[in-house]
Amino acid sequence: MNRFPMKLSALATAAATAVVLLATGCTDPDAESAPPPAGTVTFDLSAAQTGRVRAAKVDSIAAEVPPAIRDRGTLVVTGSSGTAPPLRFYADDDETVVGSEVDFASLVADILGLKLDVRVADWAQNFVRIDSGEVDAFVSNVTVTEERKEKYDFATYRNDTVALEVPKQSTLEFKDRTSLAGKRIGVGSGTNQEQLLVKWNEQNRAQGLAPIDIAYFQQTSDYYLALASQRLDGFIGPNPTAIYHTATANQTKILGTFSGAGDALQGEIAVLTKKNSGLVTAVQKALNHAIEHGTYQQVIDRWGLRSEQITESRINPPGLPKQR
Repeated sequence: MNRFPMKLSALATAAATAVVLLATGCTDPDAESAPPPAGTVTFDLSAAQTGRVRAAKVDSIAAEVPPAIRDRGTLVVTGSSGTAPPLRFYADDDETVVGSEVDFASLVADILGLKLDVRVADWAQNFVRIDSGEVDAFVSNVTVTEERKEKYDFATYRNDTVALEVPKQSTLEFKDRTSLAGKRIGVGSGTNQEQLLVKWNEQNRAQGLAPIDIAYFQQTSDYYLALASQRLDGFIGPNPTAIYHTATANQTKILGTFSGAGDALQGEIAVLTKKNSGLVTAVQKALNHAIEHGTYQQVIDRWGLRSEQITESRINPPGLPKQR
């Protein structure tokens, strides 16, 4: 994905803080249950990030970091800046990358006794940087998939919940994948959401239903403009960004949420590292330490991600199945 192009002034006040009401979506794969009551979360969109959650170094976990990284003293983390708030985005200075994904990476770096080095690349280039050894980890709403597990190791830190976002005036009723037959639905290219939508379309067509018209745009803001102008019937993307966008723009609504892996599996978001690099165990232990000691929960609450929280970080759990 490309850099998120909206100026933050369109999303927040001059103080770079947005207070929004969050209707946290359900995680039922069929998306039939009602969301829990809304709550209030204050998002800090400033470059300073004075409220970022920090943690102390844990020597026993830091000792498991590969020597080359430990001697360098930095944890080099890459990711896309194209994800809308609250995941990974440019702050009010249009230069500093902030968000929940940066906070999770910062928490891991703290526990490992390392200084966080945050870098930005287009989605596909992040994998290339991992492959070349230029960076240590890819932390940017990355879903565990069986195909990716062949080349990379994963330490999970969030559930992968995706949302169907539609124009506010839409009369579409979403019960399951068949509700999208004949509809024009946007999705990001190369994402697990695209894989899920393509699978749904194949299943629909096998039942003799009208095909889903899958639409692709270059930037996140283009999807939002298409939704607002009703050129799209819906957009499937990460649930956290859908929650944020519906609350701040007041142009769309969420019809349902579901696992990014489909009905059969709860998808998981994870820190991605190079296969057998030796880093993933230290990252997983750092995440579990953060979960046990409450700093993980503080990051979850800071960015309104309670519907995404997990109780234990796992290494290489079952992932999104391979495409046929």
